[in-house]
Amino acid sequence: MRDRHVIVMALLVTTALLGGVAGPVAGAQPTTEPTPTVDSPSDGPSVSQTDDACGFPLEITDATGTTVTLDERPERITTTNPSAAQTLWEIGAQDRVVGVTQYAAYLDGASERANVSAEGFGVSVERVVGTEPDLVLVPNASSASTAETLREQNLTVYHFAAATSVDDIAAKTETTGRLVGNCEAAAETNAEMNQAVADAENRTADLDRPAALYPLGDGYVAANNTFINSIMAVGGVDNVAAAEGDGYPQLSSEVILQTDPEIVLVTDPEASILDEEPYASTTAGLEDNYVVMNVNYLNQPAPRSVIESTRTLATAVEELQTGGEGAIDGDDETTDGDDGDDGTRDSDDGTSGGDDGTTDGDDGSESQAPGFGVVAALTAALAAALIARRP
Repeated sequence: MRDRHVIVMALLVTTALLGGVAGPVAGAQPTTEPTPTVDSPSDGPSVSQTDDACGFPLEITDATGTTVTLDERPERITTTNPSAAQTLWEIGAQDRVVGVTQYAAYLDGASERANVSAEGFGVSVERVVGTEPDLVLVPNASSASTAETLREQNLTVYHFAAATSVDDIAAKTETTGRLVGNCEAAAETNAEMNQAVADAENRTADLDRPAALYPLGDGYVAANNTFINSIMAVGGVDNVAAAEGDGYPQLSSEVILQTDPEIVLVTDPEASILDEEPYASTTAGLEDNYVVMNVNYLNQPAPRSVIESTRTLATAVEELQTGGEGAIDGDDETTDGDDGDDGTRDSDDGTSGGDDGTTDGDDGSESQAPGFGVVAALTAALAAALIARRP
């Protein structure tokens, strides 16, 4: 057993993220369950509106180049993966959500919504249609064909662009708020996120930046041009995989040893990957330096994910270099949700791993990443987010 120096309490919950659409599934349908905002990027959605600043009717162009028209505020909203669901919960639109994937079950009250996941993997067209949505939100983890398939069912669908940075998350949040008529709440959410980013950067500004790596299993890692890389940068570490490529490449053992991370990010509280080669022979493995991150927050590109992940990582970096002792009561608030016994906070989640075999970074990458892209389930456990070192 490793001697652990506890940094920040966190929750690990069973979850994986759905991408893609499966064909109709027969049978009963299960249930599961202010500072200024960042401007949308120049290639973001174009908006044309004829009422007040957040009113309807609304015309907005999505990532597929399709003009999406909403004559009035959508009262029934369905999401095809948890990143969109988390954002809706965060901006206070959860009462109008009627359909979520099974992997959004951690959200408070998600068990009261229809589960639109297919029985194998992906999203069931039949179940999405069955929710009778006024609007379907399809994050970029799902392919453009997903949006088209759903549009063929005469559904109003908005497909988001890729999100590989905090600014992209802010733009997505702003767009989501505009689509559902919650612009002010979206601005407040972005303000909180931007402040969290500033706080994390300020906390680590005068500290050394440890070389870090987030291994996903079988040599796959989170590299450059990913949401996770942005989280690592804000949190005060240098992602050694960023120089090895974009997305989620598979690195050889030799390359992993050459990158020689000082810290490894894990979502397993036992950090078992550090007992395996080549990680055991890196500085992180030899010194048992690791940070346990909440699997949901780290892997899902959404506002609460940014807030919690950057805070956890910055705290770990700070504690590693200042030698603070004891547990810091940070991300361990729990609530009695309706989603069973995972104990997650009301609007806090974030997850990754598309059942279609692609990563769920909403960043457009489709690397086949065992342990990240194809995740049936992760063991639910209440654990400490920590960084450990052998004496």
